[in-house]
Amino acid sequence: MAQAAFLVDVLKKALRERGLTYARVAKGLGLSESSVKRTFSQETMSLDRLESICALMELEIADLLELTRAAEGRVTELTEEGERTLVSDPKLLLVAILAINHWTASTILETYRFSESELVGLLTRLDRVGIIDLLPGNRIKVRLARNFTWRKAGPMQRFFEERAQEQFFHSSFLGRGELRLMVHGSLSAKSNELLKQRMRKLAEEFDVLVDEDRSLDHSLRDGTTLVMAMRPWELAQFTALRRENPEGKRESK
Repeated sequence: MAQAAFLVDVLKKALRERGLTYARVAKGLGLSESSVKRTFSQETMSLDRLESICALMELEIADLLELTRAAEGRVTELTEEGERTLVSDPKLLLVAILAINHWTASTILETYRFSESELVGLLTRLDRVGIIDLLPGNRIKVRLARNFTWRKAGPMQRFFEERAQEQFFHSSFLGRGELRLMVHGSLSAKSNELLKQRMRKLAEEFDVLVDEDRSLDHSLRDGTTLVMAMRPWELAQFTALRRENPEGKRESK
């Protein structure tokens, strides 16, 4: 099914789930019911019309796209075995990261020392893991949902902590495209939770921008990593200076 037609089908389902009939959509758009039916039967509509219908459902177009991805069976998390497979092979991990960032097979071959047969073999393994669909002509379709995350305390996170974290932070963060912010203060549990929600929202915005920039030429995009972290914490040297409570334990932070 063509992508546009599939999107219209998802839109119809979303309307049904919200109890919105063609008649109610027509009234909301200021159109005749027959015009609305014709729009849906043709399975094509303008972006403005799509946006207006989404507004009737109190949805953003981005929300509709996420519903479409979910309907396509997008992957929100790999299995433990899948992540372990990635981190066990540096070449496979590299190609996975490139594929996730929407590199084409031809660009990978131009940039890295892979033979075509070797790259196809690696892409085939990524297909089995569930990260991509390898299509005819070595076209790559990423299967990860926008809300995809690596497993908590899983192989990928352990790999970052053990192999990449120190290298990533070994920088002054003063170069082009770099920024490091560090703030400190005392927060209530409510404020802590609010900031975590905003951090998650920022991660979602990062994904939206990545999606929007896919249409740009590869030379105009840089592989970019965003790491956000927050936790109640102090230097071990500071903790060592804390007074002990009556039970003989250090005072809590």
